[in-house]
Amino acid sequence: MVVTPLDVLPAAEKHLPLRKMLSVGLGNALEFYDFIAFAFFATQIARTFFPASQTSRGLLFTLAFFALGFFTRPLGAIVIGYYGDSVGRKPAMLLSLALMGISVVGLAITPSYAQIGIAAPILLLLFRVLQGFALGGEVGPSTAFLIEAAPPHRRGLYASIQQASQGAAILAAGVVTFVLTSLLTAESLQAWGWRVAFLLGATIVPVGVYIRSHLPETLEQSDSVTVFATTPLESWRVALLGLLILGSMTISTYTLGYMNTFAQASLNLTPELAFGAILINGLTFALAAPLAGMLCDRFGRKPVMLCAVGALLVLVIPCFRILVEMRSAASLYIVTALLSIGVQIAAVAVLTAITETLPRSVRSLGLATMYALAIAIFGGSAQFMISLLVEATGSSLAPGFYMTGALVVGGLAILAFRTAPRPKHAE
Repeated sequence: MVVTPLDVLPAAEKHLPLRKMLSVGLGNALEFYDFIAFAFFATQIARTFFPASQTSRGLLFTLAFFALGFFTRPLGAIVIGYYGDSVGRKPAMLLSLALMGISVVGLAITPSYAQIGIAAPILLLLFRVLQGFALGGEVGPSTAFLIEAAPPHRRGLYASIQQASQGAAILAAGVVTFVLTSLLTAESLQAWGWRVAFLLGATIVPVGVYIRSHLPETLEQSDSVTVFATTPLESWRVALLGLLILGSMTISTYTLGYMNTFAQASLNLTPELAFGAILINGLTFALAAPLAGMLCDRFGRKPVMLCAVGALLVLVIPCFRILVEMRSAASLYIVTALLSIGVQIAAVAVLTAITETLPRSVRSLGLATMYALAIAIFGGSAQFMISLLVEATGSSLAPGFYMTGALVVGGLAILAFRTAPRPKHAE
């Protein structure tokens, strides 16, 4: 698709209303919905796509296929991110969301191993790889679009749509999982219930494609963002610091995603009580994101990043110590909410700052690649590393130490990162 003058945001309309931007976050929402749904139904998926005689190995293969999707993200980031910079944000967003829809629906309707044999796990692998490819290319063009379509003094608020969508998706996936597991028998859940969860998530795809197809293009608009990555050396500096900062946020986010497992394995809470941590995490993420966007618009990106990371450095270890000592659902929910607020405030400011710093000509590709690498390297390994540390040290505080270490690295990178000046309100 070639951008024509009719596709471009009209000069008279220098920005789009916030309500029209909500569809931009749907791709990011589907990513986190899928992550939660796949994690909960991994056992059912394994029994569906692998021989009954290989139940334990089937689960390992299923989890391996899931992890493989993380490592195809950088390829999608390069291909779709470059497409977003050379052709347009809008066609790139449409492509990534359509590919996600194909992969999720494909997974949900693929026949079982008992029906088509070895073709079943092969299709599972193909759809997972395709999904990782699509997700890798989603964040760059969509975040670039949000920044470029926003009024300069509200870029943080518009960018917060990406983070708020994560929380909404986590909450939705948690509710769907709870309802299905509560209403269905184990046999029904295995036969078709898990498929329903994925199909429900896929329903947002046609809505998102329709709305996105009616959005204007922002690629060829004049750029009012002050950037610093204007030389090869500065570009590499931004890329390295951005990767470290995004990596620290990724580890923090996935550590909070581990709370459900941590509550059962280390705190000995029942699965029902532990499940509440997921709902709290999703709800807090969704509510804190707009607040974070307004804060970084009001006070600047760097002050908000540093204050949020500083607060987390003070709170993380004491919070995990409280969890270990109290071992109660109340402490789990309070700690999860408190840490989620801090992580979300930092993450929104980080996403806004990095996107603004990149030149328009490489904004989609640059952000997509950094984000995909952070997820592939740090996100895909986070829960494995946490489990490994808990087993190696015998300490239930290991998740807190791992998250703290990531925040130290991220905080130092933030100190060295140059952010664009905070835009003033248009008069």
